[in-house]
Amino acid sequence: MIQPRLVILYVDSPARSARFYEGLLGRSPIEESPTFALIPLGEGMALGLWSRHTVEPGAEAAGGGGEIAFETVDVDAVHAAWVAKGLVVKQAPTDLDFGRTFVALDPDGHRLRVFRPAP
Repeated sequence: MIQPRLVILYVDSPARSARFYEGLLGRSPIEESPTFALIPLGEGMALGLWSRHTVEPGAEAAGGGGEIAFETVDVDAVHAAWVAKGLVVKQAPTDLDFGRTFVALDPDGHRLRVFRPAP
């Protein structure tokens, strides 16, 4: 059986992205080089930030083709905190069929969805 442990985003600058996610999540990288940074997410998961300029094999796509989703009990409070940090909001808090949600963007255009499942 295989177990997912790592989500990798291709980024323009791993250092810039590491500072962004460190400020957003309050978690420091446990590994960092000019081409890669690794941030623990908890429960055995981690976020890898790999330079799109050095990834092997080469990456054709730019950011924004997927989402990282974060579950919370208070979508509106997280939205207010992220707006205060200066994040670009792509979708304001709204109720969808799966629950309350909003979408912000990281510096490379990757979508960051915050949600609270519907009861």
